[in-house]
Amino acid sequence: MSDEEGLDVLVIGGGVTGAGIALDAATRGLRTGIVEAQDWASGTSSRSSKLVHGGLRYLQMLDFSLVHEALTERDLLIKVIAPHLVKPVSFLYPLIKHYERPYVGAGVLLYDALATIGSRKGRAMPFHSHVSRGGMAKMFPDLRHDAAVGAVRYWDASVDDARLVLTLVRTAAEYGALAAPRTQVVELTKNGLGKVTGAVVVDLETGTQHTIKADHVIGATGVWTEETEALSGADGGLRVLASKGIHIVVPRSRIKGKVGLILQTEKSVLFIIPWSRYWIIGTTDTAYHENPVHPVPTGADIDYVIEHANAVLENPLTREDVIGTFAGLRPLLQPGTKDGTSSAKVSREHTVASPAPGLVSIAGGKLTTYRVMAKDAVDFALGERAAELPSITDQIPLIGAVGLEAITRQRRSFQEKYGWSDQMIDHLLHRYGSALRDLFAAITKQPDLARPLEHAPAYLRAEIHYAATHEQVMHLEDLLEHRTRLVYEVADSGVGAIPEILEIISPILGWDAERQEKEASSYTASREAKAAAALTTTDSEAEAVRAEVPDIVPLVAVDSEEVPADNS
Repeated sequence: MSDEEGLDVLVIGGGVTGAGIALDAATRGLRTGIVEAQDWASGTSSRSSKLVHGGLRYLQMLDFSLVHEALTERDLLIKVIAPHLVKPVSFLYPLIKHYERPYVGAGVLLYDALATIGSRKGRAMPFHSHVSRGGMAKMFPDLRHDAAVGAVRYWDASVDDARLVLTLVRTAAEYGALAAPRTQVVELTKNGLGKVTGAVVVDLETGTQHTIKADHVIGATGVWTEETEALSGADGGLRVLASKGIHIVVPRSRIKGKVGLILQTEKSVLFIIPWSRYWIIGTTDTAYHENPVHPVPTGADIDYVIEHANAVLENPLTREDVIGTFAGLRPLLQPGTKDGTSSAKVSREHTVASPAPGLVSIAGGKLTTYRVMAKDAVDFALGERAAELPSITDQIPLIGAVGLEAITRQRRSFQEKYGWSDQMIDHLLHRYGSALRDLFAAITKQPDLARPLEHAPAYLRAEIHYAATHEQVMHLEDLLEHRTRLVYEVADSGVGAIPEILEIISPILGWDAERQEKEASSYTASREAKAAAALTTTDSEAEAVRAEVPDIVPLVAVDSEEVPADNS
């Protein structure tokens, strides 16, 4: 990125919005780079409810255009962009009183209608249906008999959020984007006229500095938006507050149910979501004022979610049932912008602004509408040139989407050849789609890769190998937290599988015994700190406990008071 030619667009931030921007810019033919200070999707974009949805609650606010936009994007992801990653899932909306049925039914009917309007190649989801108390008991046996008189069943979709981000980055790279994780922006450069002309970055792995020239710099840094804007030395920009949402993970066998639940609480919406071999239950919505790098659930957070889930469950959950937790920070966009900022209010959910010439910021929004956000950000940056280079990401399938149907039809032959279960085949197709052929190629050369991990048998050894060869793994935590989700899918956070994982990846990454010990110790210590934080009551207490364990690659301190000129 730092050669003399420079970039057309430099994207700061490797979450779903930044990854989407990189793909959008690269597929317009722009020379594009994207940098992320941590691992891809290490922030909010790996800690969501893992839903691709229209936002049923926005209908209560009469925001029909926003719901339609999100539903259009949901169907586009399922049909064109990422049919392997995004899968339909149905939910019951329990009815507390009989008189709620017409009102709720009308709302969900409108939800379905908005999904149908303008949809390509027909609907991606079934229509909603009304469910009696008896039907509800069959679909969700562990729902308390007295919790509802019936329900409305409707459909949305689920996704492995971190995997979506990684696949966006990899697809952008296929179209020429340059992608560098563990690379922190420490300065934004300006010319004599005050225009941002690029950035100074630090490769956190080596400590080396590089200057990257770019015609346009786009910041998509979520809860770090204001810090990124401050690097420009300008007073303007977007204002963002962090809100913490947590989820708990419970084994699928612990709750008897075939569908999900959506429940209204006094503070937020609570989802009980069937996801892979587990239930994901959440979320909360509380203001967060601590260090945004490592938000963790407190004991109070976990108890809140358990208490509200137990309000409708026949067999109440306890702390012992929880095998994993995670917390993320929503970047809540505040009304208006700082002085001196040109902006384009493009949605109730997100805003694009220019705090300084040459710098564009985007904040707000949600995972489902990442593609629209990316398009808006690049359009804003290009200005009049956008008409000459329109976005085409609605036509760009992600890696694994092309040829998905063909490889799905070959599943029986895979089972016969490797002895894999139906569940394993579903797991592999969902994660890799047609890119599963790359795993087969590795297994052909090294047959032992076809075996499951001994202490994490839901994953093949081949998946660990693939992460190291194809998915830019730089540290053990990248693999356990984002390439797989062992960090909360098993009770020991994947610690038991570490020796086998290191055996597979160390020859690929060139790790000696000392490096292996460092990686294992760092991950184990961070997990122990998170467990200790779960015994605390407040965010400040939890942050203090988590902060006792240093990051394996710490961020560098940044002074944003003075911004250097590049004299060009």
